[in-house]
Amino acid sequence: MSIWLVGSGYMAQEYARVLLDISLQFQVIGRGEVSAKSFESAINTPVIQGGVNNAKLSMPIPDKAIVAVGIEELANTALTLIEAGVKRILLEKPGGINKEEISAIHSEAVKNNATILLAYNRRFYASIKEAKKIMKQDGGVTSCSFEFTEWSHSIAPLNKGPDVKKSWFLSNSSHVVDLVFHLCGLPKQINAINAGSLDWHPSSSRFCGSGLTSKDILFSYHADWSSAGRWGIELMTQNRKIVLRPLEELNVINIGSLTEEKIEIDNLIDTNFKPGLYNMVKLFLEKNDSLFCTIEDQLSHMDLYNKIAGY
Repeated sequence: MSIWLVGSGYMAQEYARVLLDISLQFQVIGRGEVSAKSFESAINTPVIQGGVNNAKLSMPIPDKAIVAVGIEELANTALTLIEAGVKRILLEKPGGINKEEISAIHSEAVKNNATILLAYNRRFYASIKEAKKIMKQDGGVTSCSFEFTEWSHSIAPLNKGPDVKKSWFLSNSSHVVDLVFHLCGLPKQINAINAGSLDWHPSSSRFCGSGLTSKDILFSYHADWSSAGRWGIELMTQNRKIVLRPLEELNVINIGSLTEEKIEIDNLIDTNFKPGLYNMVKLFLEKNDSLFCTIEDQLSHMDLYNKIAGY
């Protein structure tokens, strides 16, 4: 097996820690000198500078690649790797900044018979694995609600490209929405309302909606980026309410009780590594794709995301 880790920033460092623990040999492909030196200092692993365009000319093309570059560069990097002959890619979420970029990756992947998986690592949390067990024990989810409020006061000063901020729902909030619909099924009916605007996200700042999923689960959501709040998911079963707030933790409220009880989970891996990353990378390497969002899935989600966000 040969694998490239493309990128040398924060997320690349997190992936490297997993790959080193698995004792897998890999090559790190970076661009800039500053991030490369920071990576090498933190991980004690060399970075080959010059980016993927340089690497594909001077190095053997790998079997697999993990792409952990900035959001603006995700699509171009993925396209370059697919065209170079890489057949299996774990691509940082959301894969691109709009439907056009996602569609371009999908088209190129189909043409080259490549598998592209989106790294929505929250699908692989220990808390989600345990929540699924409870859902099954209780005969499934009857309804759910979720919140994806973002902290505007923290996001506004971030050193991010304007296109990334303008697509912040896709770039960041889709982590929550992807997880909900992974657990409950995609909407077959949805009523989406949005209002307001922010300087960095002019399309909307307040979001409210409801609908019915493919599993006949009623859902509702709310987010107000101009106020206070946090990400969270509540899943109702016939026996209890499952509360994921924060998403890394699992709490339940049993019928007849007002007390929210914390469920102890085996989350040692999520404590030692960035949550969800270890199990996600392991399944990617094993070609066990059942839990992943594929590039085909992501393309099919784009109209839904655009409707929720008001794009």
